[in-house]
Amino acid sequence: MSEDQGADRIDPANPTALEALHPLATAEAVVTATMRHREVYTTRGLLTVLWHEPTGEAVPAAIVACGGAMGGLLGPGHGLYQQWGERWAADGVRMLRVSYREPNNVDLCAHDLACGVEWARDAGAERVVVMGHSFGGAVAIRTAVVMAKTVVGVVTFATQSAGCEVAGALDGRPLLLFHGERDELLPPESSLIVREIAGSGEVVMLPGDGHLLAKSDEILTERLDEWLPATLGGLTSSKG
Repeated sequence: MSEDQGADRIDPANPTALEALHPLATAEAVVTATMRHREVYTTRGLLTVLWHEPTGEAVPAAIVACGGAMGGLLGPGHGLYQQWGERWAADGVRMLRVSYREPNNVDLCAHDLACGVEWARDAGAERVVVMGHSFGGAVAIRTAVVMAKTVVGVVTFATQSAGCEVAGALDGRPLLLFHGERDELLPPESSLIVREIAGSGEVVMLPGDGHLLAKSDEILTERLDEWLPATLGGLTSSKG
């Protein structure tokens, strides 16, 4: 564990998201050849990130993802964030999975996701897509709005509409919304409302699926294999 040494470099009038954390200490461990586990201790709680790093040459693009109102790092479906992290790291795209300091606090959670975007940017990403499940959809949209120079697109999974009132400020950036037609917690209309607020975007309805999107792993993966390369700058994907 290392004590933070950057406090004297913070511009108090315009701190970055990472500076505004006022971290007490940071710990990091290498889990596999392509994944790191980082923990940042703050007075408001513990910020945790799983970081998928390409073993070969990295491209200047990244994905930063978050969970729902209870937090979590696995995402929708059957641990799709883990699968996608490995999948896209193989093509040179970093993926950071953010676990909130204080779940269900939309402003604080958006701050946490913004920290993930800044880590990705500091590592060389010029274009970032943010994604979030359920409550995390609002977190992703709010983060994208305040980080317009870096975040080039947003993906939501079974998003709520509360907290997405600012979606119009996406200003036409790509927005992809997935929703199960049988969502037992948030009705499909939630994603339709968010698209209406944004003024653009694509809603993909998933027949017979519920809030966790547990029946749609293949559909989600295939659609993102098409959407992400174009949104992140015309990447050449090896997915087949």
